[in-house]
Amino acid sequence: MRFTEHELTVAVTSAARTVAVARQRGVRRRAGGVEETWAAMSPYERYQVLEPVGSQVLPVLVALPDVVVAPGTRPSFTDAQMLAAVEETLGEAGGRLRRKVVVAARLALVRSALAQLPPRQDPDAVVTDSP
Repeated sequence: MRFTEHELTVAVTSAARTVAVARQRGVRRRAGGVEETWAAMSPYERYQVLEPVGSQVLPVLVALPDVVVAPGTRPSFTDAQMLAAVEETLGEAGGRLRRKVVVAARLALVRSALAQLPPRQDPDAVVTDSP
């Protein structure tokens, strides 16, 4: 799938925010919890979360099949398409049980990333926000 740089940035950042909140023990998910946690992190702490999340999510996003995205909508994929992209980019991952856990975790990250994508303004990514 062809995503714009902005879409990829938003996708990785949203997945990283989810991971950052999950890493903190005792933090309950409440309104504003994700934003508060992310804002409290230093730039280096954010990088420490963004880098590994990006290395897991970006190859899967690129491996997703091309779909036609109407202006004003987000790209959507079936569970089978996302699972196939995760399996394709996973490589060798230990035993059968470990592989299932890794696939499930990466699939959750990809779902989180895709859920926060902004609606497309132009399907060919020709239109930009800047004047």
